[in-house]
Amino acid sequence: MEDRSQGRQSTVWVPADGSGLSKFLRVFGPGYLVAVGYMDPGNWATDLAAGSHYGYKLLWVVGVSSLMAMLLQSLCCRLGIASGMDLAEACAKKLPSPLRIPLWLLAELAIVACDLAELVGSAIALQLLFGLPLPWGVALTALDTLLLLLLQRWGIRRLEAVVIAMVALIGGCFAVELLLLQPSWPAIGRGFIPQASTLINGGELFLAAGILGATVMPHNLYLHSSLVKSRQWESQQDGRREALTFSTLDALLALSLAFFVNAAILVLAGGSFYGRPGPPVTDLSQAYHLLTPILGTSIASVLFGVALLASGQSSTLTATMAGQVVMEGFLNIRLPDWQRRLLTRCLALIPAMVTVIVLGDLGINNLLVFSQVLLSLQLPFAAIPLVWLCSQPGLMGELVAPRWLQLVGWSSAAVIVLINGALLISTGASIW
Repeated sequence: MEDRSQGRQSTVWVPADGSGLSKFLRVFGPGYLVAVGYMDPGNWATDLAAGSHYGYKLLWVVGVSSLMAMLLQSLCCRLGIASGMDLAEACAKKLPSPLRIPLWLLAELAIVACDLAELVGSAIALQLLFGLPLPWGVALTALDTLLLLLLQRWGIRRLEAVVIAMVALIGGCFAVELLLLQPSWPAIGRGFIPQASTLINGGELFLAAGILGATVMPHNLYLHSSLVKSRQWESQQDGRREALTFSTLDALLALSLAFFVNAAILVLAGGSFYGRPGPPVTDLSQAYHLLTPILGTSIASVLFGVALLASGQSSTLTATMAGQVVMEGFLNIRLPDWQRRLLTRCLALIPAMVTVIVLGDLGINNLLVFSQVLLSLQLPFAAIPLVWLCSQPGLMGELVAPRWLQLVGWSSAAVIVLINGALLISTGASIW
């Protein structure tokens, strides 16, 4: 499974005469680089708030959001394999030229917002595990991701292996948490039944929109459509459909694990904090300290902190990769990885440091939630072009999305617009 240098990124060669399993093992990997973005600290904040306020009632929103994510990421695979272009390149070449710069700016804003959540999450984890003051933790995260960039020198396969290991660590931590919690599984099952009351209750709707915005990440759409091109198929003509099948399977497996993590966070919060005396637990630090007395063992808090740190560190790497894809695709500009990393992190560092110094712990948790609001507002500007591009026969050829997939794609885009519109209205109403 060696890497072969080809242009801007290393590629993995997929021979035509290999077995189905051997081909899948060579394709296996990009989905996990994407999946870490679906379990970043921003997801933790929204899932924690949802579980603490409403118990298991909003689990169905996590399920629906995860299905939307799987649909959109499968379209990313289709676009990259069929057109040979990532989403940023396709937008720049196929959409009206006046849209190029606005879409680029919106994508960059989404990446900075995502990096802000990862920076804040990592700083909180360092404080919880090692007692490092938040300002020091925020400052430290300005440098730590440069070390992660060294992993890219190892080649795409080794980079994927490191990220897969971190994803497995996060999943393992929450599996143990659920074993310690011993939740009511029938109650969890009822939580996956959609409830119309969620669309009426303002508080539930706000958190539902937040879950959607935190689960379906706009920058991941750009990244995944580029990552699928890291696989070079020996048989281009016959291999395209096979590439689509295996790449989609890789994405579905990875996002299924991300769904488990997000659902587990909500279940952990609902089972531990819902209905307890006092206000709902929406603070990551508070949740960390309360898990030990509630679950009866200090290992619960330690696992929570370790998973949070792994989440922030792994997802920040993919944000850097997405930033390079966006800048190169829209503007045809490629910066060295360390410059791109510092640019994105400095833009996120300024509001984080100001918030920590001026407002303290409460402010940084509010900032974490606010970053997810920004992400949710950017999502339609990536999802709608993706669905439209995959519907164009001239671009997609034989892999153009079938009618049923186009219908589901447009329906999902419409739901995203409606829910995020409600989020914007609710946010504006709460401010004024």
